[in-house]
Amino acid sequence: MRDSKRMVILLVEDDRDDEDLTIRSLQRANVLNEVVVARDGVEALDWLESTGRFAGRDRDVEPQVVLLDLKLPRVDGIEVLRRIRADPRTKRLPVVVLTSSREEKDVVESYRLGANSFVQKPVNFTAFEEAVRQLGLYWLLLNVRPPMAREEG
Repeated sequence: MRDSKRMVILLVEDDRDDEDLTIRSLQRANVLNEVVVARDGVEALDWLESTGRFAGRDRDVEPQVVLLDLKLPRVDGIEVLRRIRADPRTKRLPVVVLTSSREEKDVVESYRLGANSFVQKPVNFTAFEEAVRQLGLYWLLLNVRPPMAREEG
């Protein structure tokens, strides 16, 4: 029952300034979902898989959306996306690539691996805030997310 579960946003971001700006922008847009921050690809995968330092976390807490940077330490965003789509429990999880990358190969590879959206981070503060606000409104209020596929895993 999706309605009874606590839904969070999983923000995978290694830049503290972008992390703070994203969280503040969501708050200013009145997005009340808890934001869980993973600062590299390993932390993101550990959180999703309930392993490592997140072993034993409540698996009923599901991300409503993953905001995924590509340029991450330890495990990059492309590999995180590949692993999300390979896992039957998370393969339908909405993933928005939110990155400063301007490289066409990153756009193509992200969509090839199943990203739901690819958004280039605006460098201007106001434009960044507006982009995050629109992401929050669409992915958290308008989009209907499929249930996690626990029965397949």
